[in-house]
Amino acid sequence: MTLLLLNTPVFLVVWSTWLMVGGNDTEFYENTQPISSGLIQCGEYSNHALPNGKCRIVATLPQLDEQRCPDMFRCTDEVSYWLHENEERKQQILDLKETISELQEELRNHRHRIKVLELQNEEKNGLNSSLEHRFHELDQHYTEANTLLHIHGSLIYDMQSQIHNLSLLVEKVRRNPGCMINIVRSPLFSPQEALHPEIQRVRNCPIDCASIYYNGVRRTGIYTVVPSMGGAPVEVFCDMNTEGGGWTVIQRRQDGTVNFNRSWKEYKEGFGDLHTEFWLGNDHIHDISSQGDYSLRIDLEDWNNKHKHALYESFSIEEEVNHYRLHVSGFSGTVEDSFSWYHNKRSFSTPDTGNICAEISHGGWWYHQCFFSNLNGVYYKAQRFYLK
Repeated sequence: MTLLLLNTPVFLVVWSTWLMVGGNDTEFYENTQPISSGLIQCGEYSNHALPNGKCRIVATLPQLDEQRCPDMFRCTDEVSYWLHENEERKQQILDLKETISELQEELRNHRHRIKVLELQNEEKNGLNSSLEHRFHELDQHYTEANTLLHIHGSLIYDMQSQIHNLSLLVEKVRRNPGCMINIVRSPLFSPQEALHPEIQRVRNCPIDCASIYYNGVRRTGIYTVVPSMGGAPVEVFCDMNTEGGGWTVIQRRQDGTVNFNRSWKEYKEGFGDLHTEFWLGNDHIHDISSQGDYSLRIDLEDWNNKHKHALYESFSIEEEVNHYRLHVSGFSGTVEDSFSWYHNKRSFSTPDTGNICAEISHGGWWYHQCFFSNLNGVYYKAQRFYLK
């Protein structure tokens, strides 16, 4: 808007856009009208439509002493106000465009940063996957190493056991200078190979306490014998005093310190202490009694230190597959026979084999509905017992 001031008349020129559309042609026109306020002539104004689509308004205002044209000024103020508002809106639009541009740039920067973070996250995920795979491989290696360590430990333990057994064998041989074992059994050989004469040869070894006695040894004690049927050395207690000496002791009980309520495996291998109470073992008893003709002597002592004995001219037991079946006969002695006539040809049983007699007797024996004699049952100490 342009405002021109003169001495007498006042010209007001206003530019605005004015476009008339009618039909297919655009018309440009000029219009002049007077401006009045009541009876006072305030002047006139004219407008011209210009070819560029703008409207030119020219107002002529007279110089009056006391009269004003408030309507015209009010109109001019409104136009000025809206033009000013229009400029402010334009500036606001420019500011908004600039703000939008900055926000778009910031948004692009954020998107770029998000993309970088996504790439970094993918790299970290790949690294984590690689580390997890590596950890899994290390865990497998640790498991394999632990298994190998366990195997090595077992092998070392087996070797230590073999060394200990060899040491015991050496000690046994040392205590029997007349017995020479050229090659000791090895777990690397099968049972058939171990019996081959080139693998194992036993020379000058006693097969029982009688052979030791006949070789001139007269002292009661523990000795090593090598039964011809079993082939493996075994320690036995030899009684060199009773009835001519040379007795191989297969069982002894004297104070009840050793529990005879044992399993089949324990009765098979033997248990206890050769110096006190023990069971030699059914395998060893079979190996020894199967070498030839053997007699069995049972010595008994009551709580009043009275001694009795029973002697059987023939005694042997069969192998494990036949449940160590008993063969005993030819009784003589200072007590009545309660063993051979009732228990002969009976199989051996233990409490864990399901035999009710063994279970109620708490010991292994050659039972037969159930027994008339049982030297492996409960050991009763010296005291009075009464029948109910």
